[in-house]
Amino acid sequence: MARNRGDKEEGPEKLMGLLKLVQILSLLVIFVAGVILGLASSSHINQYFTSQAQLFLTNNIASTKLSDNCTVVKPCEKVDCLNMERFVHPDNVIHSMTDDQVFWRASLLPQKKGYPFDRVPKVAFMFLTRGPLPLLPLWERFFRGHDQYFSIYVHTPQDYLLNVSSDSPFHGRKIPSKDVEWGSVSLVDAERRLLANALLDFSNERFVLLSESCIPIYNFPTVYKYLIRSEYSFVESYDEPTRYGRGRYNRKMLPEIHLYQWRKGSQWFEIQRDLAVYLVSDTKYYTIFKKYCRPACYPDEHYIPTYLNMFHGSLNSNRSVTWVDWSAGGPHPATYSGVNITEDFIQSIRNNGTQCSYNSEMTSLCYLFARKFAPSALVPLLSLTSTVMEF
Repeated sequence: MARNRGDKEEGPEKLMGLLKLVQILSLLVIFVAGVILGLASSSHINQYFTSQAQLFLTNNIASTKLSDNCTVVKPCEKVDCLNMERFVHPDNVIHSMTDDQVFWRASLLPQKKGYPFDRVPKVAFMFLTRGPLPLLPLWERFFRGHDQYFSIYVHTPQDYLLNVSSDSPFHGRKIPSKDVEWGSVSLVDAERRLLANALLDFSNERFVLLSESCIPIYNFPTVYKYLIRSEYSFVESYDEPTRYGRGRYNRKMLPEIHLYQWRKGSQWFEIQRDLAVYLVSDTKYYTIFKKYCRPACYPDEHYIPTYLNMFHGSLNSNRSVTWVDWSAGGPHPATYSGVNITEDFIQSIRNNGTQCSYNSEMTSLCYLFARKFAPSALVPLLSLTSTVMEF
């Protein structure tokens, strides 16, 4: 009897145990199924977003516009923006930098001696023009065959299009320019703008300023050796005790600039790299000239000669290497046209009987360039290049 009652009491307890076990197994099955479904869904979602990202990138690369007329249809090769060659030898003079930005970058002066590349010193030929280059064929002949030894920079009116053939050394050499007004500080701005852009190429060692009416009177090897081997720069800087010199001095420049420091000279200079860096780095004295040197004071005739006299006179030869004829008097030098161009005339400029100092020794080779020459002088000048100027 006792055993039978126990069997009856144990029946419900076993049933409850089985129900709990079934519940636990059911929960376990649901949990495992959830995990499996979650993993499957995650895989599909990842594949979806990955495919959408790839589609987005492909579509954007394919539709990226470089200009109004150019669309990239496939990914471009990777460009190394910090490439050493690109940094020390910019292959394009076009940029979006402001004057202040390009002056700042040009003023950077490496403190480490030597160069981490094979440096061939170059001469930077900087052309400050009113637009066209009527003597272009003469200069192209002058530069021919000497590509690794020179750089060209052209400053024109802001909206002027410099149209030259693609094989010309002048092709693509117009720097970002602004309009220039004769006799104003904008001329100095253009000169410093040319210097700053030329300084971006670390191989440029000498910097010569020229106009569209200038010509070379010697061949390129002679000009190159003369400038590269010179210990001094060639900037005309002299004291003129007349109303055209000291008479242009403004006492409001005191105390920074005194009358005894005031100098005058031709704007057509040639300078070495260190002096070029000093000039584009200057803010203090440029600002004084901009404020107080106004017509009849002409900054292009006084700013650089005065600045170099004050701070770097020992590095300057106090003469120009560009010949010009002021014998007729007046505000502008003589201009020579085609009828004036003869072999004797060019020889008279090359051998004019003057003596000058070159590396502390006297020489009769004093001028490398000459001005002013009209467009009509081109043809007769070209006929003399091989016989007189030897290029």
